[in-house]
Amino acid sequence: MDSPPPPPPAAHLEAKATALLVALVLLLAGSVLFVLYARGWFERTQELILIADDSEGVVVGMDMTYSGFPIGRVRRTALADDGSVRIVVDVPEKDARWLRESSVFVLVRGLVGGTTLRAYSGVLDDPPLPPGAERRVLRGDATDEIPRLVAQARDLLAHLTALTASDAALARTLAHVEATTKQLAEGGALPLLLGGEAPARRLTGQVEGTLRRADALLGRLDGLAANADRQLFGTGGVVGDAQATLRDVQATVQELRTLLEGTRGSLQRVDTLLDQANAIAGDVRGATVDLDALRAEVDASLRRIDHLIGEVNRRWPFARDPQIRLP
Repeated sequence: MDSPPPPPPAAHLEAKATALLVALVLLLAGSVLFVLYARGWFERTQELILIADDSEGVVVGMDMTYSGFPIGRVRRTALADDGSVRIVVDVPEKDARWLRESSVFVLVRGLVGGTTLRAYSGVLDDPPLPPGAERRVLRGDATDEIPRLVAQARDLLAHLTALTASDAALARTLAHVEATTKQLAEGGALPLLLGGEAPARRLTGQVEGTLRRADALLGRLDGLAANADRQLFGTGGVVGDAQATLRDVQATVQELRTLLEGTRGSLQRVDTLLDQANAIAGDVRGATVDLDALRAEVDASLRRIDHLIGEVNRRWPFARDPQIRLP
């Protein structure tokens, strides 16, 4: 049986293979370019140089973070002539606005996890960080504190051992406190303060004698107060006599006021008669008789006033220079 004839060769096979290879190369190149673009290789960056004492844990390509977001990438590390480490970081220009003149850079090495490079900017109103600036890196290594913590813990344990020893000052102090508490419970605080039972008994006797004398003095003061109250406010006392004298003086003054009003009326009548005497000068004998009678009344009124003034002076012993002016 005859075999079938072979298929005809494909047209332009070499050209298609070449096109497929070119497309594959372009795809690979595009992928590489996309990855480089995504990694920020084509972004415009500014250089930041960080100076540290030790670059342990710092690798090329690690991120520098700000508030947890990567804003820079370590491009290379180098050892300077003075022995310090210079860490070159590329910061994209769009993220450089978070770095200021007052920014702080910290290299943190944790107990768990790798090393991280962090930036902190407290005052965002400060001038921006210029390209090529050099800044010192602070260390935030938690493992550096372990030896110091161990030394402090050792010192603390030594002090505690010294404090809790049987011959330590704390033990002696507690023994003294216990003895003092026992003495307070048995004899009270007074023997403890005075240094013995005998001084406490003497002080107690003195206090009791002082209290008895104070009670006697208070009794005498109560008697004196009762006598003073009886002499001042009792029957026939000073206050009662003063009140009676004041009532007599008030009555005398009232009588004197009445007498003065009568005298004022007599004087008004004298004025009226004098006017009449001037008008009827012809009847001299009749007017003279009337004037004599009125003068006698005025003299009698003045004598009564003088008598009342004497009475007032006698009944009002507090007045030093009493004066009564007639109207």
